[in-house]
Amino acid sequence: MRKASRLFEIIQILRLARKPVTAAEMAVQMEVTVRSIYRDIAALQAMRVPIEGGRGIGYILRPGFTLPPLMLSLEETEAIVLALALLERTGDTGLKQAAKQVTRKIAASVPPPLSAIFSDNALHAWGSVAPVPDAVDLSMVRRAIREERKLALDYRDELARATERVIRPIALIYYSQTANIVAWCEMRRAIRNFRADRVEHCEPLEDFFIAQGEGLRKLWVEGWTGEATAAAS
Repeated sequence: MRKASRLFEIIQILRLARKPVTAAEMAVQMEVTVRSIYRDIAALQAMRVPIEGGRGIGYILRPGFTLPPLMLSLEETEAIVLALALLERTGDTGLKQAAKQVTRKIAASVPPPLSAIFSDNALHAWGSVAPVPDAVDLSMVRRAIREERKLALDYRDELARATERVIRPIALIYYSQTANIVAWCEMRRAIRNFRADRVEHCEPLEDFFIAQGEGLRKLWVEGWTGEATAAAS
């Protein structure tokens, strides 16, 4: 998680907390070290965010501090909540958990009558649910896309042919059956789609493709009607 995201998340955690939250609790929730939380809190305090407390006793956000509002209408808020519900149909456990957290935050930020509607799941999205892939963590893939980090795959195609690939992931497509990883394949020297349910092993590498992601996505879009979106082979 990047520092800017951590700072924002700490503010959100403290804003919604009913009691002091320790650095250890925030570290577990955000999957970072306790030392990182201490540094981030010090940075926020230096920016005059009114965080009070200390090590061992926890931290609170002094009342009156608010982030700039998005000024969403009721229908816009309902659209977001329903879109979040649709994430339940993906096989991405990280996104599903994040969707639940966002829905709770929305419910906490609106007046009580509307809060009950959102908290009680009055808006539903039905349909088939994609299974969670066995051998690839989609949260890790999304992180690799953001960081422009290469991935190593053990992949088996539709003809059961096994190959080892190094890819540069640029996008994720969520279908009802599975998720597809869109990437530049270094073996094929072209953009390919890799079905998550055909990945047998996946791990991040220490190699990056910094500043290439945008250009590769443009190449992918330009090839939508051609060979660039062909299934991995």
